[in-house]
Amino acid sequence: MPKVCQSQLIKVAQAGKVVSFPTDTVPALGVIPKCASLIFSLKKRSLNKPLILMGASTKDIWQYVKGTPQELATWQQIAKRYWPGSLTLVLPASSLAPATINSIDSNTIGIRIPKHKIAQEILAKTGCLATTSSNLSGYPPLKTMTAIATTFLDVYTLDDSKLAFKEKHASGIPSTVVKWTENGWITLRQGKVVINEL
Repeated sequence: MPKVCQSQLIKVAQAGKVVSFPTDTVPALGVIPKCASLIFSLKKRSLNKPLILMGASTKDIWQYVKGTPQELATWQQIAKRYWPGSLTLVLPASSLAPATINSIDSNTIGIRIPKHKIAQEILAKTGCLATTSSNLSGYPPLKTMTAIATTFLDVYTLDDSKLAFKEKHASGIPSTVVKWTENGWITLRQGKVVINEL
């Protein structure tokens, strides 16, 4: 698909189409949660590899998880310290989380708030999106909107020609992923963020 402006990208995302936009780590493919299966088809991605739910604010994202008041306080403490940022929390999923986001364990869901102005502006309008890195499964993440538009012909990509360099190019390092268990946090993937509390 041709590159589109931010307002057009938001409209097509709201309509259930897959979009791509820059984040603080690597560019993301995103779609509204109920259409998460589209991403697996586009990427030729195994259903055994969960997607991450990305939101603009904690208010938007906490509704997709459930826990005791004590657990919620613990999770919010970590979120307050590291969000927005490149940290994904894998937490018990609420009934609002579609099973297709994590088909191998629909009882959990990975959530994140990116530290990126454009991504936050998009997510604030679309609501939370099921996301993953913009690449074909088994290949390195694509780092430019041009490369993404060329590779994924059915994806609407953000026209970043007028964005500042720092808004186009982020760390290139995937987020750190930590999972909550009955014994506390465990690290599933180490990225740029190091959690001192673990």
